[in-house]
Amino acid sequence: MKQKLKHLLILSGLATVVIHIINRVYYTIYIAKNHLRYPKNNYYEWRFGKIRYTKKGEGSPLLLIHDLKVGSSLYEFSKITDMLAKDHEVYSIDLLGYGLSDKPNMTYTNYLYVQLIIDFIKNIIGKKTDIIATGDSAPIILMACHNDPEAVDKMIFINPQNLYDSNQIPSKQTKAFKLLLDVPVIGTFIYNMLTNRASIEKSFREEYFYNKLNIEEKDISAYLEAAHLPDYTSKYAFSSYMGKYINTNIIHALKEVNNSIYLIGGNGKENIHTSLENYMYYNSAIEASYIPYTKLLPHMEAPEKTYGYIDVFLTS
Repeated sequence: MKQKLKHLLILSGLATVVIHIINRVYYTIYIAKNHLRYPKNNYYEWRFGKIRYTKKGEGSPLLLIHDLKVGSSLYEFSKITDMLAKDHEVYSIDLLGYGLSDKPNMTYTNYLYVQLIIDFIKNIIGKKTDIIATGDSAPIILMACHNDPEAVDKMIFINPQNLYDSNQIPSKQTKAFKLLLDVPVIGTFIYNMLTNRASIEKSFREEYFYNKLNIEEKDISAYLEAAHLPDYTSKYAFSSYMGKYINTNIIHALKEVNNSIYLIGGNGKENIHTSLENYMYYNSAIEASYIPYTKLLPHMEAPEKTYGYIDVFLTS
């Protein structure tokens, strides 16, 4: 019995070492192309870690907030940033746990990000700011505006998170999955399997872009890199996202905010008309437009058209 136990422990140890080596190989491959290391990166020393951001242009301040999908970063706005910078002082940030910002081992929540946005506006931008946010980040910005209306001015949400999804809270299953992902070595191996190149390519083809011919190689590489820099710590924001810890019910805030809100939907995104109509049901002042032949990321797939809608709203 003791001999069997000894052999079992040896095999377990060897398996752990092999998995660790595989994890390191994945990181080396995934981060090789350095698409995120811009020469003009800045860092905001926030209370929970350094926040990477870029700043371009002059004019009224505009803050760009990427989605919360795995591999998201400020790269998401790279195709419209220069257009926006013609008339605005444009700030793009990597949220904590994403891109080149710090990725501490903690539970990421809506309130955590709300505080980050408010602190960034007050300490770095220094004045009331217009914000563009994508997908699952939209509820964060809405709650930031509700908590501190003096920090946020106009808001543009690109394919904002469905109100039903935002209302989902952690369940036994999602909590268990988060715990599993947070486990050293084994959890990291599972994360790497879920966020490999094939899975990110599939997301671009099926969810992010309407026409797969519009997908560029550097887009895939940038998302893959963001999902695996600097190492296994990239998994912590992902585990909180999958665990539903970042969700929050925004209906009360949606009813109360008086700020101008504009919704942009990718016309090819599943159920997008119903999603945007639900927002407008709770706040009749909200306006919405749809960009044809796009899905989740119209600002990457059709940047000129997306910029046109944004420019009209911000200058009105």
